[in-house]
Amino acid sequence: AGIAGDLLDVESMVAFKDLLTGLGSSRIECRQDGVDLDAGNRGSYLFNSTIAGIETADVILLVGSNPRWEAPLLNTRLRKAVVKGKSRVFAIGPELDLTYPVTWLGDDLAVLAKLPKELTEGLAGAERPAIIIGTGGASAIGAAMKIAAKYELVRDGWNGWNILHTAAARVGGLDIGLTADGGVAAIMDDAKSGALKAIFLHGADEFDTASLANCFTVYIGTHGDEGVRHADVILPAAAYAEKAGTWVNMEGRVQRSLRAVSPPGDAREDWTIFRALSDVLGSTLPYNDHAALRSRMARDWPHLGTEGLQAPVWSAPAVNADKPSGKVRYVIENYYLTNPIARASATMHDCVREILGIGDLAEAAE
Repeated sequence: AGIAGDLLDVESMVAFKDLLTGLGSSRIECRQDGVDLDAGNRGSYLFNSTIAGIETADVILLVGSNPRWEAPLLNTRLRKAVVKGKSRVFAIGPELDLTYPVTWLGDDLAVLAKLPKELTEGLAGAERPAIIIGTGGASAIGAAMKIAAKYELVRDGWNGWNILHTAAARVGGLDIGLTADGGVAAIMDDAKSGALKAIFLHGADEFDTASLANCFTVYIGTHGDEGVRHADVILPAAAYAEKAGTWVNMEGRVQRSLRAVSPPGDAREDWTIFRALSDVLGSTLPYNDHAALRSRMARDWPHLGTEGLQAPVWSAPAVNADKPSGKVRYVIENYYLTNPIARASATMHDCVREILGIGDLAEAAE
Protein backbone atom coordinates (compact mmCIF):
# COMPACT_ATOMS: atom_id res chain seq x y z
CA ALA A 1 0.00 0.00 0.00
CA GLY A 2 1.01 3.64 -0.21
CA ILE A 3 0.27 6.85 1.68
CA ALA A 4 0.94 10.25 0.11
CA GLY A 5 1.80 13.24 2.29
CA ASP A 6 0.56 16.80 2.53
CA LEU A 7 3.36 18.75 0.80
CA LEU A 8 3.70 16.88 -2.50
CA ASP A 9 3.61 18.17 -6.07
CA VAL A 10 1.19 16.44 -8.43
CA GLU A 11 3.93 15.02 -10.68
CA SER A 12 5.51 13.08 -7.83
CA MET A 13 2.10 11.74 -6.75
CA VAL A 14 1.38 10.58 -10.30
CA ALA A 15 4.73 8.77 -10.46
CA PHE A 16 4.01 7.28 -7.02
CA LYS A 17 0.63 6.03 -8.22
CA ASP A 18 2.10 4.65 -11.44
CA LEU A 19 4.80 2.75 -9.53
CA LEU A 20 2.40 1.10 -7.08
CA THR A 21 -0.16 0.37 -9.79
CA GLY A 22 2.58 -1.29 -11.83
CA LEU A 23 3.38 -3.44 -8.82
CA GLY A 24 -0.25 -4.55 -8.63
CA SER A 25 -1.53 -2.29 -5.85
CA SER A 26 -4.29 0.27 -6.17
CA ARG A 27 -4.38 0.89 -2.42
CA ILE A 28 -2.98 4.42 -2.27
CA GLU A 29 -4.29 7.06 0.13
CA CYS A 30 -3.70 10.82 0.41
CA ARG A 31 -6.22 11.70 3.16
CA GLN A 32 -3.93 11.54 6.18
CA ASP A 33 -6.51 13.43 8.26
CA GLY A 34 -9.14 10.76 7.63
CA VAL A 35 -11.67 13.14 6.07
CA ASP A 36 -14.12 11.19 3.90
CA LEU A 37 -14.18 13.05 0.57
CA ASP A 38 -15.42 11.70 -2.76
CA ALA A 39 -12.51 11.77 -5.21
CA GLY A 40 -14.94 11.05 -8.04
CA ASN A 41 -16.87 14.28 -7.55
CA ARG A 42 -14.48 17.21 -7.93
CA GLY A 43 -16.90 19.95 -6.96
CA SER A 44 -17.66 18.24 -3.66
CA TYR A 45 -14.13 18.77 -2.30
CA LEU A 46 -13.27 22.22 -3.67
CA PHE A 47 -13.60 25.74 -2.28
CA ASN A 48 -16.13 26.55 -4.98
CA SER A 49 -16.87 30.17 -4.11
CA THR A 50 -13.17 30.84 -4.77
CA ILE A 51 -10.94 32.79 -2.44
CA ALA A 52 -11.74 36.11 -4.12
CA GLY A 53 -15.40 35.26 -4.67
CA ILE A 54 -16.13 34.62 -0.99
CA GLU A 55 -16.03 38.41 -0.54
CA THR A 56 -19.38 38.59 -2.32
CA ALA A 57 -21.15 36.09 -0.02
CA ASP A 58 -23.72 37.77 2.21
CA VAL A 59 -24.25 35.01 4.81
CA ILE A 60 -21.41 32.60 5.67
CA LEU A 61 -21.43 29.62 8.03
CA LEU A 62 -18.07 28.32 9.27
CA VAL A 63 -18.16 24.69 10.43
CA GLY A 64 -15.13 23.47 12.37
CA SER A 65 -12.72 25.94 10.82
CA ASN A 66 -10.31 28.54 12.16
CA PRO A 67 -9.48 30.37 8.92
CA ARG A 68 -7.18 32.81 10.71
CA TRP A 69 -4.71 29.92 11.21
CA GLU A 70 -5.80 27.47 8.54
CA ALA A 71 -6.05 29.93 5.61
CA PRO A 72 -4.91 33.47 6.53
CA LEU A 73 -5.45 34.88 3.02
CA LEU A 74 -9.01 33.60 3.05
CA ASN A 75 -9.51 35.10 6.50
CA THR A 76 -8.40 38.46 5.14
CA ARG A 77 -11.09 38.19 2.45
CA LEU A 78 -13.70 37.37 5.07
CA ARG A 79 -12.63 40.29 7.22
CA LYS A 80 -12.80 42.61 4.22
CA ALA A 81 -16.34 41.48 3.38
CA VAL A 82 -17.55 41.88 6.97
CA VAL A 83 -15.91 45.26 7.53
CA LYS A 84 -17.43 46.57 4.30
CA GLY A 85 -20.84 45.46 5.53
CA LYS A 86 -21.35 42.91 2.74
CA SER A 87 -21.27 39.75 4.84
CA ARG A 88 -22.38 38.28 8.13
CA VAL A 89 -20.45 35.33 9.55
CA PHE A 90 -21.80 32.54 11.78
CA ALA A 91 -19.53 29.84 13.20
CA ILE A 92 -19.67 26.46 14.92
CA GLY A 93 -16.58 25.77 17.00
CA PRO A 94 -14.67 26.98 20.07
CA GLU A 95 -14.80 30.76 20.19
CA LEU A 96 -11.69 32.65 19.10
CA ASP A 97 -10.69 36.00 17.64
CA LEU A 98 -10.95 35.91 13.84
CA THR A 99 -10.37 39.71 13.69
CA TYR A 100 -13.98 40.47 12.68
CA PRO A 101 -17.44 40.08 14.28
CA VAL A 102 -18.75 36.50 14.34
CA THR A 103 -22.01 35.08 15.68
CA TRP A 104 -20.93 31.94 17.55
CA LEU A 105 -23.42 29.07 17.65
CA GLY A 106 -21.62 26.78 20.08
CA ASP A 107 -18.88 24.21 19.67
CA ASP A 108 -20.99 21.06 19.09
CA LEU A 109 -21.74 19.84 15.57
CA ALA A 110 -25.24 18.90 16.77
CA VAL A 111 -26.16 22.54 16.07
CA LEU A 112 -26.33 21.61 12.38
CA ALA A 113 -29.36 19.42 13.04
CA LYS A 114 -31.34 22.36 14.36
CA LEU A 115 -30.01 25.72 13.27
CA PRO A 116 -31.01 28.82 15.23
CA LYS A 117 -33.69 31.04 13.71
CA GLU A 118 -31.25 33.91 13.17
CA LEU A 119 -29.17 31.78 10.83
CA THR A 120 -32.04 30.07 9.00
CA GLU A 121 -33.66 33.42 8.26
CA GLY A 122 -30.32 34.76 7.08
CA LEU A 123 -29.71 31.82 4.74
CA ALA A 124 -33.28 31.94 3.42
CA GLY A 125 -32.98 35.61 2.49
CA ALA A 126 -29.39 35.55 1.24
CA GLU A 127 -28.54 36.11 -2.40
CA ARG A 128 -25.14 34.41 -2.04
CA PRO A 129 -25.17 32.10 1.00
CA ALA A 130 -22.06 30.04 1.70
CA ILE A 131 -20.82 27.33 4.00
CA ILE A 132 -17.14 26.68 4.76
CA ILE A 133 -16.30 23.28 6.22
CA GLY A 134 -12.93 22.81 7.87
CA THR A 135 -11.28 19.57 8.91
CA GLY A 136 -12.71 20.06 12.40
CA GLY A 137 -16.21 19.82 10.94
CA ALA A 138 -15.58 17.18 8.29
CA SER A 139 -17.53 14.48 10.15
CA ALA A 140 -20.65 16.57 9.56
CA ILE A 141 -20.32 16.95 5.79
CA GLY A 142 -23.56 15.04 5.24
CA ALA A 143 -25.54 17.33 7.53
CA ALA A 144 -23.93 20.37 5.91
CA MET A 145 -24.94 19.12 2.47
CA LYS A 146 -28.57 18.89 3.64
CA ILE A 147 -28.36 22.54 4.63
CA ALA A 148 -26.76 23.42 1.31
CA ALA A 149 -29.61 21.74 -0.57
CA LYS A 150 -32.38 23.23 1.59
CA TYR A 151 -31.15 26.80 1.26
CA GLU A 152 -29.91 26.46 -2.34
CA LEU A 153 -26.29 27.34 -1.69
CA VAL A 154 -25.59 26.23 -5.25
CA ARG A 155 -27.59 28.24 -7.80
CA ASP A 156 -27.18 29.96 -11.16
CA GLY A 157 -23.97 32.00 -11.09
CA TRP A 158 -23.07 31.01 -7.54
CA ASN A 159 -21.68 28.01 -5.65
CA GLY A 160 -21.52 28.43 -1.89
CA TRP A 161 -20.28 24.89 -1.07
CA ASN A 162 -16.72 25.11 0.24
CA ILE A 163 -14.24 22.66 1.75
CA LEU A 164 -11.25 24.33 3.41
CA HIS A 165 -8.14 22.17 3.00
CA THR A 166 -4.99 22.69 5.05
CA ALA A 167 -2.81 20.26 3.05
CA ALA A 168 -1.12 21.73 -0.03
CA ALA A 169 -1.25 18.37 -1.83
CA ARG A 170 -4.80 17.36 -0.94
CA VAL A 171 -6.76 18.62 -3.95
CA GLY A 172 -4.13 17.34 -6.39
CA GLY A 173 -4.16 13.95 -4.67
CA LEU A 174 -7.94 13.75 -4.85
CA ASP A 175 -7.87 14.87 -8.49
CA ILE A 176 -5.77 11.85 -9.44
CA GLY A 177 -7.80 9.48 -7.24
CA LEU A 178 -5.47 8.70 -4.34
CA THR A 179 -8.14 7.24 -2.07
CA ALA A 180 -8.56 3.75 -0.66
CA ASP A 181 -11.46 2.04 1.08
CA GLY A 182 -11.29 2.76 4.79
CA GLY A 183 -8.55 5.35 4.37
CA VAL A 184 -5.35 5.43 6.43
CA ALA A 185 -7.07 3.76 9.41
CA ALA A 186 -7.84 0.61 7.40
CA ILE A 187 -4.30 0.47 6.03
CA MET A 188 -2.87 0.76 9.56
CA ASP A 189 -5.18 -2.01 10.80
CA ASP A 190 -3.90 -4.33 8.08
CA ALA A 191 -0.31 -3.37 8.84
CA LYS A 192 -0.80 -4.18 12.51
CA SER A 193 -2.51 -7.51 11.82
CA GLY A 194 0.15 -8.60 9.34
CA ALA A 195 -2.21 -8.58 6.35
CA LEU A 196 -0.14 -5.81 4.80
CA LYS A 197 3.36 -6.91 3.82
CA ALA A 198 4.90 -3.62 2.69
CA ILE A 199 4.03 0.06 2.67
CA PHE A 200 5.47 3.12 0.92
CA LEU A 201 5.23 6.43 2.79
CA HIS A 202 5.65 9.31 0.36
CA GLY A 203 6.29 12.31 2.58
CA ALA A 204 3.58 11.02 4.94
CA ASP A 205 4.25 12.32 8.45
CA GLU A 206 0.89 13.37 9.89
CA PHE A 207 -0.38 10.14 11.45
CA ASP A 208 0.66 7.68 14.15
CA THR A 209 2.98 5.12 12.57
CA ALA A 210 3.16 2.77 15.59
CA SER A 211 1.21 0.12 13.66
CA LEU A 212 4.05 -0.10 11.14
CA ALA A 213 6.53 -1.60 13.60
CA ASN A 214 6.30 -5.05 11.99
CA CYS A 215 5.52 -3.98 8.41
CA PHE A 216 8.28 -3.46 5.84
CA THR A 217 8.28 0.31 5.37
CA VAL A 218 9.87 2.47 2.68
CA TYR A 219 9.94 6.20 3.41
CA ILE A 220 10.50 8.73 0.64
CA GLY A 221 10.68 12.24 2.10
CA THR A 222 12.65 15.23 3.23
CA HIS A 223 12.82 15.92 6.96
CA GLY A 224 12.83 12.60 8.81
CA ASP A 225 9.64 13.22 10.77
CA GLU A 226 7.02 10.71 12.01
CA GLY A 227 7.19 8.66 8.82
CA VAL A 228 10.75 7.43 9.46
CA ARG A 229 10.18 6.03 12.96
CA HIS A 230 9.73 2.48 11.69
CA ALA A 231 11.22 2.84 8.21
CA ASP A 232 13.34 -0.02 6.92
CA VAL A 233 14.46 2.00 3.88
CA ILE A 234 14.77 5.79 3.70
CA LEU A 235 15.15 7.51 0.33
CA PRO A 236 15.88 11.26 0.61
CA ALA A 237 13.65 13.34 -1.67
CA ALA A 238 13.31 17.01 -2.61
CA ALA A 239 11.32 19.64 -0.72
CA TYR A 240 8.93 21.95 -2.59
CA ALA A 241 11.57 24.63 -3.17
CA GLU A 242 14.01 22.08 -4.59
CA LYS A 243 12.00 20.96 -7.62
CA ALA A 244 9.66 22.19 -10.31
CA GLY A 245 6.11 21.04 -9.80
CA THR A 246 2.38 21.39 -10.31
CA TRP A 247 0.12 22.26 -7.40
CA VAL A 248 -3.65 22.56 -7.10
CA ASN A 249 -4.97 24.93 -4.44
CA MET A 250 -8.19 24.45 -2.49
CA GLU A 251 -10.32 26.27 -5.08
CA GLY A 252 -9.01 23.92 -7.78
CA ARG A 253 -6.58 26.37 -9.38
CA VAL A 254 -3.68 24.65 -11.14
CA GLN A 255 -0.37 26.39 -10.42
CA ARG A 256 3.25 25.76 -11.35
CA SER A 257 6.42 26.28 -9.35
CA LEU A 258 10.08 26.44 -10.37
CA ARG A 259 13.08 25.04 -8.54
CA ALA A 260 14.77 27.65 -6.33
CA VAL A 261 17.68 25.51 -5.08
CA SER A 262 19.01 22.02 -5.75
CA PRO A 263 18.28 19.17 -3.31
CA PRO A 264 21.14 18.69 -0.81
CA GLY A 265 23.43 15.70 -0.61
CA ASP A 266 22.05 12.48 -2.06
CA ALA A 267 18.47 13.75 -2.20
CA ARG A 268 16.71 13.51 -5.56
CA GLU A 269 13.47 14.78 -7.03
CA ASP A 270 10.70 12.42 -5.98
CA TRP A 271 9.60 11.31 -9.43
CA THR A 272 13.15 10.32 -10.36
CA ILE A 273 13.29 8.07 -7.28
CA PHE A 274 10.14 6.28 -8.40
CA ARG A 275 11.48 6.02 -11.95
CA ALA A 276 14.67 4.37 -10.67
CA LEU A 277 12.72 2.08 -8.34
CA SER A 278 10.50 0.97 -11.20
CA ASP A 279 13.57 -0.33 -13.05
CA VAL A 280 14.79 -2.23 -10.01
CA LEU A 281 11.35 -3.70 -9.28
CA GLY A 282 10.76 -4.79 -12.87
CA SER A 283 7.92 -2.44 -13.74
CA THR A 284 9.59 0.40 -15.63
CA LEU A 285 7.66 3.69 -15.75
CA PRO A 286 7.06 5.04 -19.29
CA TYR A 287 8.78 8.41 -18.93
CA ASN A 288 12.38 9.52 -18.62
CA ASP A 289 12.10 13.27 -18.08
CA HIS A 290 9.87 15.80 -16.36
CA ALA A 291 8.23 16.97 -19.58
CA ALA A 292 7.17 13.42 -20.47
CA LEU A 293 5.76 12.93 -16.97
CA ARG A 294 3.71 16.13 -17.31
CA SER A 295 2.41 14.95 -20.67
CA ARG A 296 1.36 11.63 -19.13
CA MET A 297 -0.36 13.54 -16.30
CA ALA A 298 -2.27 15.81 -18.70
CA ARG A 299 -3.37 12.85 -20.78
CA ASP A 300 -5.31 11.22 -17.94
CA TRP A 301 -6.28 14.46 -16.16
CA PRO A 302 -6.53 17.17 -18.85
CA HIS A 303 -7.26 19.99 -16.40
CA LEU A 304 -3.82 19.44 -14.83
CA GLY A 305 -2.11 20.27 -18.11
CA THR A 306 -3.15 23.92 -18.07
CA GLU A 307 -2.52 26.55 -15.42
CA GLY A 308 -5.50 28.40 -14.01
CA LEU A 309 -8.96 27.74 -12.62
CA GLN A 310 -11.43 25.45 -14.32
CA ALA A 311 -14.76 25.21 -12.51
CA PRO A 312 -16.11 21.64 -12.38
CA VAL A 313 -19.62 20.65 -13.37
CA TRP A 314 -21.50 20.58 -10.06
CA SER A 315 -23.26 17.52 -8.74
CA ALA A 316 -24.22 17.05 -5.11
CA PRO A 317 -22.10 14.40 -3.37
CA ALA A 318 -23.72 11.25 -2.06
CA VAL A 319 -22.91 11.45 1.65
CA ASN A 320 -24.26 10.07 4.90
CA ALA A 321 -26.64 12.64 6.39
CA ASP A 322 -26.93 11.15 9.90
CA LYS A 323 -27.49 13.61 12.72
CA PRO A 324 -24.10 15.14 13.54
CA SER A 325 -22.68 15.33 17.05
CA GLY A 326 -19.41 15.90 18.83
CA LYS A 327 -17.30 18.83 19.93
CA VAL A 328 -15.33 20.68 17.29
CA ARG A 329 -11.56 20.46 17.55
CA TYR A 330 -9.59 22.71 15.22
CA VAL A 331 -7.01 20.89 13.14
CA ILE A 332 -4.13 23.30 13.87
CA GLU A 333 -3.09 23.40 17.51
CA ASN A 334 0.29 25.07 17.06
CA TYR A 335 0.46 27.62 14.24
CA TYR A 336 4.26 27.45 14.02
CA LEU A 337 4.71 23.67 13.79
CA THR A 338 2.14 22.54 11.22
CA ASN A 339 4.28 20.32 8.96
CA PRO A 340 7.61 18.42 8.88
CA ILE A 341 9.54 21.36 7.40
CA ALA A 342 8.32 23.73 10.11
CA ARG A 343 8.92 21.18 12.85
CA ALA A 344 12.53 20.81 11.65
CA SER A 345 13.10 24.57 11.75
CA ALA A 346 15.01 26.12 14.64
CA THR A 347 13.40 29.46 13.81
CA MET A 348 9.88 28.02 14.13
CA HIS A 349 10.77 26.49 17.49
CA ASP A 350 12.10 29.89 18.59
CA CYS A 351 8.69 31.34 17.62
CA VAL A 352 7.01 28.77 19.84
CA ARG A 353 9.20 29.70 22.79
CA GLU A 354 9.13 33.47 22.24
CA ILE A 355 5.52 34.00 21.14
CA LEU A 356 3.68 31.12 22.83
CA GLY A 357 5.93 31.01 25.87
CA ILE A 358 6.52 27.26 25.59
CA GLY A 359 10.07 26.25 26.58
CA ASP A 360 13.10 28.49 27.13
CA LEU A 361 14.59 30.73 24.47
CA ALA A 362 18.39 30.95 24.59
CA GLU A 363 19.77 34.49 25.02
CA ALA A 364 22.51 35.79 22.71
CA ALA A 365 25.17 35.46 25.42
CA GLU A 366 24.32 31.79 25.81
